[in-house]
Amino acid sequence: MTRPAGTAEPSTIEPVDPRAALHRLRTEVAKAVVGQDAVVTGLVIALLCRGHVLLEGVPGVAKTLLIRTVATALDLGSKRVQFTPDLMPGDVTGSLIFDPHTAAFTFREGPVFTNLLLADEINRTPPKTQSALLEVMEERQVSVEGERRPLPDPFIVAATQNPIEYEGTYPLPEAQLDRFLLKLTVPLPNRDEELGVLRAHHAGFDPRDLAAAGVRPVADAADLAAARAAVGRVHVAEPLFGYIVDLCRATRNTPALELGASPRGATALLNTAKAWAWLAGRDHVVPDDVKAVARPTLRHRLRLRPEVELEGVGVDAVLDTVLATVPTPR
Repeated sequence: MTRPAGTAEPSTIEPVDPRAALHRLRTEVAKAVVGQDAVVTGLVIALLCRGHVLLEGVPGVAKTLLIRTVATALDLGSKRVQFTPDLMPGDVTGSLIFDPHTAAFTFREGPVFTNLLLADEINRTPPKTQSALLEVMEERQVSVEGERRPLPDPFIVAATQNPIEYEGTYPLPEAQLDRFLLKLTVPLPNRDEELGVLRAHHAGFDPRDLAAAGVRPVADAADLAAARAAVGRVHVAEPLFGYIVDLCRATRNTPALELGASPRGATALLNTAKAWAWLAGRDHVVPDDVKAVARPTLRHRLRLRPEVELEGVGVDAVLDTVLATVPTPR
């Protein structure tokens, strides 16, 4: 059987506890990327929930290096697509190519045939190409001439957006943003972390050579499959179902928002809370798990009223108010 293009080689990693392996991921990623533990945890949660991630950060905060390092540490394949105004759907999904030697059309796989796809500056490509990628994200397959071609498993998209430059962009509409499981903010490093970056580069660190940096696989697809099964068994008490629904309904009734969280957002919040609880070593969800993942799970699903946005109020601040006012179950 031929291995799908863009996926990792069969793993030789010794079987370990999947939770312990995923916790060791932070240590491996830190060998190449400084100060992004929260983003790494978000990517792991996305892999556990089979969801996709929207990364927002200014240029130069190592978003591409982060994805490559996570993929290496998880023994997964990764590819990067730079989204531009002239990018066509077939450039992303693949297309039929005529072979003059056989006088037949053959399918040439696009970069989506991988495990972790970095869609760099997704808002720089027109809606037609955006939609092609988002369809792949939802269906996890490519259909060409009536033939369905499944993508490798696991498969997630990490799409980036520049939060400060909007000229020449095609912002994703809310209905498409809602299909991302998480929106993670990639922050600038603090002073000590930035000093660490400079020292590493001065010592010869090459971001294109992760092996030289000592990054090695600490988990693989089998560990992720076992972890997903364990997350699926995490218990959720009935009051917590009501708490999640009440949080989402509160966003729909908040005067500061003209668009609140959809039922898909409530489902996403349930799944990310279960993954967070499992990573924390518990087999059940507590209210603090829901609160811990509420911002990255819901922030991109909400739209501020224009007058509120002009006042400088952010979505996270509105979510903080919702979390503080909705009664927490005991």
